[in-house]
Amino acid sequence: VQLQASGGGLVQAGGSLRLSCAASGRTFSSYHMGWFRQVPGKEREFVAAISRGGGSTSYADSVKGRFTISRDNAKNTVYLQLNSLKPEDTAVYYCAADNDHFLMTTPEYWGQGTQVTVSS
Repeated sequence: VQLQASGGGLVQAGGSLRLSCAASGRTFSSYHMGWFRQVPGKEREFVAAISRGGGSTSYADSVKGRFTISRDNAKNTVYLQLNSLKPEDTAVYYCAADNDHFLMTTPEYWGQGTQVTVSS
């Protein structure tokens, strides 16, 4: 599966963004999907995941209550709604897919990143 992330940008603290990740292929619904983020000099970290049918979600403690992951299997797209953004949310955000693991640590597939910058 090929993944194409979009929707990043520059936003003030307290603002919102919506990231999208479009997947190629006709088997999107067979993949658990996730979002990760990375700051230069640090390891890539898990942000959120959603199960194949969308019935289960998981979030990092740092974003719980502020970010929402969702998916539209008819559109082969996964979303990440980012609300109440903080400067520490600044990072490159990556979408990911895994056929077997919902709580993915090493996803099978990665999209290219999209930059989110939050100004104070």
